[in-house]
Amino acid sequence: MAVTETAPGEAMAGHTAVEEPSAARSAHEGILRRQSARESAARTYARALPIVPVRARGLTIEGADGRRYLDCLSGAGTLALGHNHPVVLEAIRKVLDSGAPLHVLDLATPVKDAFITELFRTLPPGLADHARVQFCGPAGTDAVEAAFKLVRAATGRNGMLAFAGAYHGMTSGALEASGDAFDVRVARLPYPQDYRCPFGVGGPHGAELAARWTESVLDDPKSGVPLPAGLILEPVQGEGGVLPAPDAWMRRMRQITADRSIPLIADEVQTGVGRTGAFWAVEHSGITPDVMVLSKAIGGSLPLAVVVYRDELDVWEPGAHAGTFRGNQLAMAAGTATMSYVRENGLTERAATLGARMLDQLRGLSREFSAIGDVRGRGLMIGVEMVEEEGEGEGWGVAGSGGSVGPDEAGGSRRSGGSGGSDEGHGAAGLLGSVGLSSADGAGAVVTPGSVPSPRPASPELAVAVQRECLRRGLIVELGGRHASVVRLLPPLTITDEQATAVLDRLADAVAAVAHGQDRGAGRPQQRRRRSEGAG
Repeated sequence: MAVTETAPGEAMAGHTAVEEPSAARSAHEGILRRQSARESAARTYARALPIVPVRARGLTIEGADGRRYLDCLSGAGTLALGHNHPVVLEAIRKVLDSGAPLHVLDLATPVKDAFITELFRTLPPGLADHARVQFCGPAGTDAVEAAFKLVRAATGRNGMLAFAGAYHGMTSGALEASGDAFDVRVARLPYPQDYRCPFGVGGPHGAELAARWTESVLDDPKSGVPLPAGLILEPVQGEGGVLPAPDAWMRRMRQITADRSIPLIADEVQTGVGRTGAFWAVEHSGITPDVMVLSKAIGGSLPLAVVVYRDELDVWEPGAHAGTFRGNQLAMAAGTATMSYVRENGLTERAATLGARMLDQLRGLSREFSAIGDVRGRGLMIGVEMVEEEGEGEGWGVAGSGGSVGPDEAGGSRRSGGSGGSDEGHGAAGLLGSVGLSSADGAGAVVTPGSVPSPRPASPELAVAVQRECLRRGLIVELGGRHASVVRLLPPLTITDEQATAVLDRLADAVAAVAHGQDRGAGRPQQRRRRSEGAG
């Protein structure tokens, strides 16, 4: 017997055990077997998700074996409207039926003109009013490469600044700016985060230290880092573990780069088109970058990538950056339909509201299971970090220990322990003793040794187990983070309240299935009560 997920419409809130047809199962296994024998060892998702999609609509995928899944991977954030949304399909059919050329290099077409018009309509006003757009090869990594070439040509400088934990693509230049680079030719800066703050402080004061570090690197003539051609950042680090940048820190980065004539590049490949609860994630902080790198959702599920930048940076010679497939007409049509649908139907506001509700419920789940170290995110870009489970009597935010879990400025939750603790493992606080800091609003604070507990070690094993249990329950999730210990949710912006409930229920069941025995016994009754109350 095997489980096939069924439910009214696409919500699929429940599941029923049925017998899978042997022929369908055999075809499913044969395809997977041939894939393993013939495809590159570099394949990734196929290893963790041994499914063979044959049909899809909205949040739902149906496999060749007849099973149905709720897809919270969404093409790594590409599918803003989910699979095969009617407005996207209609836009593609319209181009196909019109007899328009599908391949035009960088020639002007009505389809391209409509795409650029819609794109500029959504951009931050400070950029849209003085912008140029460069169409690149149809992948975000090529747009990153183009952005680097652009700012180097415009400034006459060569070096780049990026942040620890970043992910900007898989081509050589993009990899150099990413967190797992081997041959480093890009200077790294600390990215603020609360749960695993590199300074052992967290919160606004950790972000303040990160900003001061950046200023020191740029202003110290002996830092070993010459004035760079540009600084690239993600408003929310996705592959880095779903880390939303604090808004005040984003504004500091804008001021720091502007004061030193350093172009600021915002990588919005995964955060764009409403994903974080604003059309572009930089809008949360109110900044206007000099360059924006866009891909994924702007193609409406088809390959497309562009760089948008201030017109004064447009110093390129003809052909300085090109690509045979930079004129993808079907992707432009699909992208125009997607962006206009998101804008006209208030899906950014929907992502903000529903995302906050899902984060709140997941934080409740983290109080039930000590294997969840942190819950964080922004809008419908959500991460749940799995950690090594605590032993009995350890006071790590468990009821009765004196600990708590509270939200941080940028959409995370932080597990704090009870009073006491040693200096060991507390980063800057433990090494330096009391540290006086000034926040952006001028308020002072003192961090003392032991006041900020060290988080428990990340557990990639538990994360893999949760992903596996989710798949068994008909839920597709991604893993990310420094140690691949963060369970990531990237549902389409069209997800309904009923579907969100189904997603959270299945994730909660998966966590319960792999969590420590005492947590499972204590946690499930509360989870069941929440479901019966109909929380969405």
